[in-house]
Amino acid sequence: MASPASRPVVADGGFAPLRHPVFAVLWAATILGNVGSFMRDVASAWLVTDLTASPAAVAMIQAAGTLPVFLLAIPAGVLSDVLDRRRFLIGVQVFLAGVSLSLAMLAATHSLTIEALVALTFLGGVGAALIGPAWQSIVPDLVPRDELKRAVALNSLGINIARSIGPAAGGLILASAGAAATYGADVASYLFVIAALWWWKRPAAPRNDLSESFNGAFRAGLRYVHASPEIHRVLLRAFVFFAMASSVWALLPLIARNLLGGDASFYGILLGTVGAGAILGAVLMPKIQAKLDVDGVVLLAALLAAAVMALLSLAPPRWAALPLFLVLGAAWIMALTTLNGTAQAVLPNWVRGRALAVYLTVFNGAMAAGSLAWGLVAQQIGVPGALLVAAAGLTASALAMHRAKLPKGETDLEASHHWPEPFVAGPVAQDRGPVMITVEYCVAPSNRSAFLEVLFRLASERRRDGAFAWGVAEDAAKPATILEWFMVPSWAEHLRQHGRVTKADAEVQAELQRFHEGDLPPRVRHFLSLARQRR
Repeated sequence: MASPASRPVVADGGFAPLRHPVFAVLWAATILGNVGSFMRDVASAWLVTDLTASPAAVAMIQAAGTLPVFLLAIPAGVLSDVLDRRRFLIGVQVFLAGVSLSLAMLAATHSLTIEALVALTFLGGVGAALIGPAWQSIVPDLVPRDELKRAVALNSLGINIARSIGPAAGGLILASAGAAATYGADVASYLFVIAALWWWKRPAAPRNDLSESFNGAFRAGLRYVHASPEIHRVLLRAFVFFAMASSVWALLPLIARNLLGGDASFYGILLGTVGAGAILGAVLMPKIQAKLDVDGVVLLAALLAAAVMALLSLAPPRWAALPLFLVLGAAWIMALTTLNGTAQAVLPNWVRGRALAVYLTVFNGAMAAGSLAWGLVAQQIGVPGALLVAAAGLTASALAMHRAKLPKGETDLEASHHWPEPFVAGPVAQDRGPVMITVEYCVAPSNRSAFLEVLFRLASERRRDGAFAWGVAEDAAKPATILEWFMVPSWAEHLRQHGRVTKADAEVQAELQRFHEGDLPPRVRHFLSLARQRR
């Protein structure tokens, strides 16, 4: 349930989901698990500075943890839809416990090398990539629908609680008992999560004739994102922001040790301060959103983060660094919440997990690429110089990207279910295809330009919901007859298309039909390919 943070619910009833025992147990277990993960990350990030003084090697640890999410987020999103989520989560938790146990054994025997640390950090990132979409997807199974938003808010609060406790606790354990004990505490935290998941008896999800295969679901998710200009703008803004802002995270161990003169416990306190800042930012978000739109919030977050990086480059006293990291945490959560929330607002339910996995891919790709790049920059011009360059780049890019406005996310994306069942002469095999659907309109010449303008708006909806080809043509003998056609891979995919059309799409289709002349509605026909029927 370590979903990207959003503002916590503070009104009466905000903690109502905790009255459901399964949600409460998993919520508490997840906080413990995330605390352990933050402790492991602190130990790994600090140990690498003991093993090498190279900024590039230090940044590589950050990249090794985020690169797997970049590579695997989309397949993980599909797996969370096609596998039993409870069993899947248990398996991945066992795998992650094994990774931390290996780190603990290597640290205890003084056998840990840069290569082993990077490799095991990468494996830990693989586990994080696999469980991310699944944790987000199980929330509707744990609480009633009317408490879903409050449950999501509690999950966001939980990850920030863990972010506040875990780094500080990890730094203290690392300083007092060593890396092996810190990794051992992480192993223990996984046992709590595994026990909670084992205790949860989730009913098996029924499958039906239209259940998607892995490959089909994978293609459908990519097709939707490819055909959605709104998602493109969110992904562009997210990539630019996080690629620039990743500099402070990639170089944080060196900032704590070299610029601020701190030890492992101080490094943990800095990370805990970032978590506290994130909670503060989440609490302040309603007031900020009342004065700024989503573009203004992202711009404010970028300017605050850039100011913090510029001030850190001056090597301030340690006491002065703490409020800077508090501001950094608030700025980070403002941007993360706004961009993630915007992405969710423009996605219908049927593709939400897969499309959010694409968002996570871009987010972690930006973090991984940025971490490597800023590590190399710091190696050439030093950590202070890299922070100044990153601050200038973040400011300039934020001002430039402010013109690429984020979507408002105000359209109604609930399924409309207004398409009638297709008329067929007999049963059609689900895998039969491809299928061509035609819609025949009769449009007066004086209305053609306005009609086509609306029709081309509908084209992106056809592609998002399943079509791999779309076109429009006129009848050579009767130019007033205009034929829209689109093709989908199979009959099953077209039936899924019936359930994917949103109420916003239905409004566009109703607008189209106002141009149609005649007593009967536009004629819809379905053509099944005969290519596979040849002998």
